[in-house]
Amino acid sequence: MLRTHTCGELNKNDIGKEITLCGWVGKRRDHGKLIFIDIRDRYGITQIVFIPKESGQAHVLAQDLRNEFVIKIKGRVNERPQGNVNARIPTGEIEVIVLDLEVLNSSLTPQFEIEEALDIAEETRLKYRYLDLRRKKAADNIIARHTLYRIIRAFLDKFDFVEFETPILTKSTPEGARDYLVPSRLNPGEFYALPQSPQLFKQIFMVSGMDRYYQIAKCFRDEDLRADRQPEFTQLDMEMSFITEEDIYGIMEQLMQAVFREMKEVEIAIPFPRITYAEAQSRYSTDKPDLRKEFNTDFAFAWIVDFPMFKFNGEEERWESEHHPFTAPAEENINTLEENPEKAKSRSYDLVLNGMELGSGSIRIHNQELQSRIFKIIGIDPEQAEKRFGFLLEAFRFGAPPHGGFAFGIDRLLTIITGESSIREVIAFPKTSSGLCPLTGAPSDVDEKQLKELGIQLRKRQ
Repeated sequence: MLRTHTCGELNKNDIGKEITLCGWVGKRRDHGKLIFIDIRDRYGITQIVFIPKESGQAHVLAQDLRNEFVIKIKGRVNERPQGNVNARIPTGEIEVIVLDLEVLNSSLTPQFEIEEALDIAEETRLKYRYLDLRRKKAADNIIARHTLYRIIRAFLDKFDFVEFETPILTKSTPEGARDYLVPSRLNPGEFYALPQSPQLFKQIFMVSGMDRYYQIAKCFRDEDLRADRQPEFTQLDMEMSFITEEDIYGIMEQLMQAVFREMKEVEIAIPFPRITYAEAQSRYSTDKPDLRKEFNTDFAFAWIVDFPMFKFNGEEERWESEHHPFTAPAEENINTLEENPEKAKSRSYDLVLNGMELGSGSIRIHNQELQSRIFKIIGIDPEQAEKRFGFLLEAFRFGAPPHGGFAFGIDRLLTIITGESSIREVIAFPKTSSGLCPLTGAPSDVDEKQLKELGIQLRKRQ
């Protein structure tokens, strides 16, 4: 290692030690003979001081240091003089007297100062995201994601869940949002789709006997963007066999308890309130009610249950699934689905937090006959069903167990935990509201040669 310590760990116990630090030049204060610099890394800040009589060569080099230069220093830990202690930082009782300085890299003048309180245009911050992430708040938001992943994995491991991966290049099964399509060079005229969720694959895991699956999954939806949407997002995806809704509610509630206990030092009360879809619409005029005032719990969770099984598409004059076509209907509605589709309830459920839909799930259909009836009601004939979902239907014919699952948005949960107003603040390299990446310039043109290899010809815009 080039360093013996990070810039956030030295304290009074280290006084007198000779140490080595590496980091970026922060604030600089030149007092003539004495030059004070804050050296910074992701762990914190340490004040270093250049004194001519301690090292004349280092003092001369320090005169040319500028903000964001990358440096390595060797020095001796010293107690700060009385009156100079900075109680706001963990290293505030000490400073390092520099004995040797090495400039590892210089830096251009940054597009903005690396300060917490500065109001910087979002597009500028995203274009120079590597500078933005040197700010403590921005870095802490990204590190919070790591913390959340660690809590999730440790928690689910106790409940015998196994983490599996599913394909990114998969089959287009249009139902809901638009797919992102990827042309196949080896199969001209045919396309992969980027997954809107791992829904079908996780159900296949259940058929395979892998009865407790989870994945921190990347998902892609080509839809209009806003503060709580991105074209690619991350969700915790779960599926279990031989369970009921109560099992899912219980595990999710305990997981949320564990997350908020460790990340916010808040004890979340369980079980969460359960509100029917009809009651939510009647009392709050939304299926995503914000219950913070009603319950006085900063973080107000609620389950929304008993969703309609179907919704009517007036434009196409047909019924379609409220959730997705593999959602099971409520037991009491199974015999009257065709006669009264408008009255049918589903076994689906949403988890709402502070007026935001955190995630959703359902008990799935595992019976081939019932699945065919649902397809018929929503206007999917057997030929269409086989074309769209044939691989899943084939799997169901080999002994599918009763199963159900849930998925929630990692980005949305982190936005609430960190107190941010946009999910872009908790994503390392997000897109803008218009779907652009200021850092890389994506989306962008590609070479004509690449298009020819794929058999694609672009039309000129009128």
